[in-house]
Amino acid sequence: MLHVGLTGGLASGKSVVGRELERLGCRVIRMDDLGHEVLLRGGEAYDPVIATFGDGILNPDGSINRKILGQRVFADPEQLDRLNALLHPPIRARAHALRDAFAIEHPGGILVSEAAIMIETGSYKEYDRVIVAACRPEQQIERAVSRGLSRADALERIGRQMLIGEKLKYADFVVDTSGTMESTLEQTRRLYTELRSLVK
Repeated sequence: MLHVGLTGGLASGKSVVGRELERLGCRVIRMDDLGHEVLLRGGEAYDPVIATFGDGILNPDGSINRKILGQRVFADPEQLDRLNALLHPPIRARAHALRDAFAIEHPGGILVSEAAIMIETGSYKEYDRVIVAACRPEQQIERAVSRGLSRADALERIGRQMLIGEKLKYADFVVDTSGTMESTLEQTRRLYTELRSLVK
């Protein structure tokens, strides 16, 4: 099995790359999805997050309002660190369980773990190869705004992440997502061929 890390910055195109790799036959673990799961009622982080941040982050049905929580923590680095300390251990535990199961079921497969802050947390060291999806910072902002973030929020979130130019230093492969969608997909298809050649 080949275990690959896929990262980038906010709205850098990593999800497009991940979806294409999945279409081509890779199994993709999206850390964002695992983060949502551990915050659900009954999830490992549900009670600790409410105990830490209070009932003000809850919807009327008792579920955690991730938008309210996000607004609170992204404006305060200390609060963001507290949230990450609650989320990362259960997310990693779930990811490791998925990885171990995949390795048993598909010893000749390619597993891709997609995460925005892989390099920042040091988890990039766990992977056989690292892919960085990269575009220009202004494109990140434009894409994030088109998805509903304000320009100020987009700038703040990008500012809390390592610059993509710095992430490139850790990359074994780079997908340049600054061009057309077809260009990104074609690069990803070529990348998939390279990854298949590395599977032992």
